[in-house]
Amino acid sequence: MIPLESVLLLAGALFALSVAGIFLNRKNMIVLLMCIELMLLSVNFNFVAFARHLGDLNGQVFVFFIMTVAAAEAAIGLAILVVLFRKRNSINVEQMDVMKG
Repeated sequence: MIPLESVLLLAGALFALSVAGIFLNRKNMIVLLMCIELMLLSVNFNFVAFARHLGDLNGQVFVFFIMTVAAAEAAIGLAILVVLFRKRNSINVEQMDVMKG
């Protein structure tokens, strides 16, 4: 059995990596969306680890809902990116500041 501290260390490392990815990458919108998904994954690791440690299933139920929302967020985010790419031929974040119809 994997100890709780190891899982929390992994979740913290994933969260720190995603925060660093957001702050270091300010140009590519797809990488920003992937970093947000990595943040949600680290939160899911915490929920599952504590649910397993405490013997309660509520954390795993929260993970189910978070994964559902993350999938919807990814689908909508990618659809918006496709529309923006068709309109501007770029997904550069610096060019997205002017969102006029």
